[in-house]
Amino acid sequence: MASAPSKLYADDVSLVVVLLDTNPFFWSSSSLSFLQFLSHVLSFLNSILTLNQLNQVVVIATGYNSCDYIFDSSLDLKRSLENGRMPVMCSSLLQKLEEFSFKDEQLSKEEPEGRIKCSLLSGSLSMALCYIQRVFRSGALHPHPRVPIDSCYMGAQNSAFLQQASYITGGVHHKPQNLDGLFQYLMTIFAADLHSRSFLHLPKPVGVDFRASCFCHKNTIDMGYICSVCLSIFCKHHKKCSTCGSVFGQAQSEAASASDKKRKTPET
Repeated sequence: MASAPSKLYADDVSLVVVLLDTNPFFWSSSSLSFLQFLSHVLSFLNSILTLNQLNQVVVIATGYNSCDYIFDSSLDLKRSLENGRMPVMCSSLLQKLEEFSFKDEQLSKEEPEGRIKCSLLSGSLSMALCYIQRVFRSGALHPHPRVPIDSCYMGAQNSAFLQQASYITGGVHHKPQNLDGLFQYLMTIFAADLHSRSFLHLPKPVGVDFRASCFCHKNTIDMGYICSVCLSIFCKHHKKCSTCGSVFGQAQSEAASASDKKRKTPET
């Protein structure tokens, strides 16, 4: 039986999916304002599209309560050309970003007090992977998807989730030392296509924290409790899984209690 036709890719043509963290709780405590950060990102996106007219850029906004597509160069730029206007990436992206931020803020008012103020990175990452798979399966000629996950973090606390994702996929995990030069970091480290990266000396991870984070408090833990249904991880024993709603039986409770006692009892 004949094999399926292989997809055709150009080494210097890239599909870049950018996950844009818009969490207001993070940016309110950052030394760099979100508007300053956004100006660097917009320049970076414009540069990616300028490097090759076949390059494609997709932007997914990652908020506190939701995540959504806010820009797709294959759709927005094509639509602007059909209307007889020059493609204006900034206006389209900023409009959808404003709508997304307003919707995400409204959803936050419905959330209970005391909820962990973290971004939905796992949800936006799932959307990005689904988009890449759709590109893989459609048509014969594609830009080369950036399957390695690059992460640029600017907070005081490192993200073990992003660090592990970049390490496992062969991407770059880097913290810019001078935020005023963020655009230069983005262009010199993260803009290189997959073919060019084999000739560059990109930052290497010094050490990777492979510990898991609990789903209840988002804390990095050495030992915890795992739901047997959805594999959610918790730092303390619960009667009910907060992720899938599974009720833990008496046997599970006793096993967890015994495990906890054994862990606290010193060896003789």
